[in-house]
Amino acid sequence: MNTPHVVVVMGVAGTGKTTIGPLLAARLGVPYAEGDDFHPQSNIAKMSAGTPLTDDDRWPWLDAIGDWAQGRAGLGGVVSCSALKRSYRDRLRAVAPGVIFVHLTGDRALIEDRMSHRQGHFMPTALLDSQFATLQPLEPDEAGVAVSVTGSPEEITGRAATALTSLSEPAP
Repeated sequence: MNTPHVVVVMGVAGTGKTTIGPLLAARLGVPYAEGDDFHPQSNIAKMSAGTPLTDDDRWPWLDAIGDWAQGRAGLGGVVSCSALKRSYRDRLRAVAPGVIFVHLTGDRALIEDRMSHRQGHFMPTALLDSQFATLQPLEPDEAGVAVSVTGSPEEITGRAATALTSLSEPAP
């Protein structure tokens, strides 16, 4: 990528945002921020109890992530954030207009399998259906790329980096 962008690694729970985000940041030579760290404790308690967050719960979280991204404008960075709805991505762009999205995609069975094997995360597998029901994939007018989560973390990261490079290249 020619300019240091801030990349938001997005997708439903279990797609590997927390795994791919740091790998992508290292590959791009920029800092990584874990989106879950921006949640207030009340949000973590709700999710841990299996209760989906409301939009009102999410606004302060999205604003905090947007503030971080705006602070990295021109410097580059990678942050993980589910960003499932267009309105959430619009909220992030309102604070940090230059963000680019990497949407990690995969089928429900693969993602559920991965979620069932992870340890120590507050998001239960029971909320996966609500995540898929909420998901609004990137639209053509949104700066970003969709990347399949099949394969190893290194393969996924490589595909993401290549896709990001193609975003910044001028059209022929």
